[in-house]
Amino acid sequence: MSEWPYNTAAWKKLRRAKLAAEPFCYPCWLRDRYVFAEVVDHIIAIKSGGEAFPPMDGLMSMCAKCHNEKTAGLDRPNQHVSGRRFKGCDEQGNPIDPDDPWHGGAKDHEDMPSAIPTAKSQKYLVCEDDDLGVA
Repeated sequence: MSEWPYNTAAWKKLRRAKLAAEPFCYPCWLRDRYVFAEVVDHIIAIKSGGEAFPPMDGLMSMCAKCHNEKTAGLDRPNQHVSGRRFKGCDEQGNPIDPDDPWHGGAKDHEDMPSAIPTAKSQKYLVCEDDDLGVA
């Protein structure tokens, strides 16, 4: 984290403000876990055309584990990437990544590797055992 813009006073101030406003890791929060964030991530990576000093809603508070997964899964254009920002599902079994195609194609995934589902909507039935007549 020693290269521009991360070594500037402006970034350090922006990072502190984001962590003060949103102290918990956003992906962990989507999983109904409360983990303190230690990293501030650009939602749109600088290498992908994102602003170096975006407004607060262009940043995301994350724990180191989630940040590393997001970077490996989405922000490395020269490597095979999954196209998902966040791994995992919520307690209903739905993907936690709001840009996952399951959520109605909030993001165009046609440029992603073919292993990624591209259906515009996928339906998953999640029910309790009682709904199935199982005791």
